[in-house]
Amino acid sequence: MIMQWCGRLCLAGLLMGSVMESVAANTDSPVQDEARELIERMVAEHQFDRAELEDLFAQVQRQQAIVDAMNRPAEKTKTWAEYRAIFMRENRIAGGVSFWQDNAEALRRAEQTYGVPAEYIVAIIGVETLYGKITGNYRVMDALSTLAFYYPRRADFFTRELEQYLLLTREHQQDPLAHKGSYAGAMGYGQFMPSSYRHYAVDFDGDSIPDIWRNTTDAIGSVANYFARHGWQAGAQVVTRARPATDFTHKELNSITKPAHTLAEWRSWGLTPVENLADTLTATGLEMEGEDGLEYWLGFNNFYVITRYNRSPMYALAVHQLAQALYTRRHEGEAEK
Repeated sequence: MIMQWCGRLCLAGLLMGSVMESVAANTDSPVQDEARELIERMVAEHQFDRAELEDLFAQVQRQQAIVDAMNRPAEKTKTWAEYRAIFMRENRIAGGVSFWQDNAEALRRAEQTYGVPAEYIVAIIGVETLYGKITGNYRVMDALSTLAFYYPRRADFFTRELEQYLLLTREHQQDPLAHKGSYAGAMGYGQFMPSSYRHYAVDFDGDSIPDIWRNTTDAIGSVANYFARHGWQAGAQVVTRARPATDFTHKELNSITKPAHTLAEWRSWGLTPVENLADTLTATGLEMEGEDGLEYWLGFNNFYVITRYNRSPMYALAVHQLAQALYTRRHEGEAEK
């Protein structure tokens, strides 16, 4: 249960207590200098209470395992064949069909409201948390604090997320120590970062609070809204297989930027879609190390939208293929009835 958090929050004590040594004990630490600067900004801009946050952050713990996990993301350590195998297992397909059946009305309404097919909403939740079964065991406060102050490569990003999380919990009168999530601080069925929650989470069942932790209806609506707000085109294709010429090479393969080259251009460079599609469509060329060698694909705007959720072409392709498997399995089941 989410406990009530009474009182105003502030980032003042971020490095107090167990997060690291106190400022008084080590005033030369550059990390603590960053904390003091952030503290002053939070107090000035958001009117947080310093004393209350000192008490809050005295309970925050640095987690070295989080830093270690950030340094070995699956998208960078596995081939496409290995990565795909994680998500195309029977339990994830069968579980997705069951989740779809249990939440059919919410998925139907989300598809009508936002234009995002149900199978892609279910696939995102399936890839992220196995339909809510694996949402993460790290306290969000611990994860974001650890990464804000002990992971310099992305410290700015996670400091902003920590700020957003404190604002979020204050807005909803929630205990910031109560939420658990991934090692990166992502939360709920769809693994929203705090900034994504504040921008895209929706109250899809009308009870006034977007609950992405326990409420599947809100989680479904929030994922669909995220896709819609990032430019999902209803009815448009996501990706297609492509056939390379024997001498095909291109430096812009596997880009996560918005597609900028037309199919006519890709054809001229030696990468031809296996389907008969309009030359004017823009796409990103993809090269993946599959079970039987290199695979080539062309990803369209909707493929790019999936990469806004996780900036990895392998992730987006896994979501797409799981979505297709879910659609096929569900409609096969309906045909047998």
